[in-house]
Amino acid sequence: MNGKKLISILFPRGEEVSYRVMSETAAHDLGLDTVTEKLAVKESERNMILSVMRTMTADPETARYRIGVFSDICAFPEMRERILELLGQVQFLNEYGSFKRDHEIKSGLWEFLHRLSELDDYIKCVEALRECLETYEIRSDGLLELKQYIDAVYDASLFEELKKDVAALRADTHSLRSVTLGINLNQSFEVESVGLISVNSKPFVSSGILGNFAGRMGTKDGITEGNEWNGSYRFQNISPSSGEFLGKVGRYGEFFAAMRLPVLGPLMAAGTIARIPEQDSGAYMTHYFDREVSHLLSHLTRKLEQLLSKYVSLSIGDITDLIPEFVYYVRWAEYIEGLKEKGLSFCTPELLTGAGDVRMQARGLYNLKLAVAGELDPEEIVKNDLDFSDEHTVYLLTGANRGGKTTITQGVGLLYVLAQGGLSVPAQSFAFTPADCIYTHYPADEDKTLDLGRLGEECRRFQEIFETCTGDSLLLLNETFSTTSFEEGYYIAKDAVRAILDKRIRTIYNTHMHKLAYEIGEFNAATKGGKAASLVAESKEGRRSFLMKIAPPEGRSYAEDIARKYGVTYEQLTGTGKNTDTGKEEDADGVLGSV
Repeated sequence: MNGKKLISILFPRGEEVSYRVMSETAAHDLGLDTVTEKLAVKESERNMILSVMRTMTADPETARYRIGVFSDICAFPEMRERILELLGQVQFLNEYGSFKRDHEIKSGLWEFLHRLSELDDYIKCVEALRECLETYEIRSDGLLELKQYIDAVYDASLFEELKKDVAALRADTHSLRSVTLGINLNQSFEVESVGLISVNSKPFVSSGILGNFAGRMGTKDGITEGNEWNGSYRFQNISPSSGEFLGKVGRYGEFFAAMRLPVLGPLMAAGTIARIPEQDSGAYMTHYFDREVSHLLSHLTRKLEQLLSKYVSLSIGDITDLIPEFVYYVRWAEYIEGLKEKGLSFCTPELLTGAGDVRMQARGLYNLKLAVAGELDPEEIVKNDLDFSDEHTVYLLTGANRGGKTTITQGVGLLYVLAQGGLSVPAQSFAFTPADCIYTHYPADEDKTLDLGRLGEECRRFQEIFETCTGDSLLLLNETFSTTSFEEGYYIAKDAVRAILDKRIRTIYNTHMHKLAYEIGEFNAATKGGKAASLVAESKEGRRSFLMKIAPPEGRSYAEDIARKYGVTYEQLTGTGKNTDTGKEEDADGVLGSV
């Protein structure tokens, strides 16, 4: 993914930065879909947020840019709400106003007046955005660039000219308040023709023209002699030139009956004029008024047309395109603030610089999904420390079943996604070099393995992932090659680990093959790349602590752990040994390590 919009608070220097998109499978393995469900009510917003987080780059400036913007968004909640409100107004103009219409088509006065009103609203929004960004002491490059962009729009000669032109024409058009119509009847008392008499600077009221007209009609059974037109009136006749005329007359008749005019009211009540559905009448009458008023006020119409033709190319898309980006930051800020209020710890990520070999330092990290589930008291969530460096490039993670291995594997992936999205992360401190993408290899579903078998499918997926990974990637393996016999799985896994080390890919390999972790000395002696380390989910006196430590594997196999959990070891079955690890205790404590 390359390219950059004119202004963005998510993607700096877009032409120079290469992006990769995390697969849907990897996003699901990390639990991103579960996390984003908590952020927004609208599905469109959730999908947008997920899309942003799946778009990754190893460029440190992109991460720094986003971290700065998010810090400002969190620091000034009033600003973020005001900006979203203003951008929403501009978006409405862009989507539902006349900005996207083809203005080469001949428009009437009404269309011009609507366009004029929209331009006036656009001016007000730009001015309000400028004022909002000047009010707060923003520090991030992203929001400062946005401020410069809005300032440039505001200071541009075209914008200043637009302000003056709109203000002048708004004053000219402000006097359009009412129209006067004339109606002719035939011998059957039906409407024969309707004409526009005048456009007036004052609205009709009961004591004005209509009141006097009704008063005059009060004589001789409501019929006035002659018509006594004022010499200044111009009657523009509408002739019944087509078969649609009766329908049009019906629309006029309904309109005037609704106004309770003395003559047409009784006629409508008597049913002498065909009724037309109400939803059609307003649209037609507006079209008619537009045509006739445009003709009557041709001078003003020409002035509007000339002015608006200067700004027909005005685009506000660059500003409205910022709305999803602001929504991304605002929804995360609201959510993380809510979790902090519950006692959960978050920190601002830091970027590692210099030529050192350390690529991640995490202190007090935990899996965000534990917080999302909301089942644990913050004090119950176990936190861990973990580093990536040349000496700890690949972690072979072993330990008791349900001891937190999958939880920390997933949690590290989430740390990178959040940090590279510019967000606060669930840890006491977190320093890192960005990953170009995150790749996961979790056991496949049965329905996806019919053609190759489970082992064949695992091998195919791993080969595709490995070919795509670079030294900047993060690779998370969960029980990879565990769907076959131990010896077969061990043989394949051993070669896979050697290849990963040669490529220096940051990796956590969560496995029950303890024998693999015992081969670390052999791996490190043979590789010219990174080094492997044994990471163990610690057990104390048979109980899971959910703490991870760098140490040799404890030697308890996966099968032995399952047997002990369900009470089928020799000692448990025969009652010859003391049970220190009951299933009940396992379930009670295991929730800390489950996902």
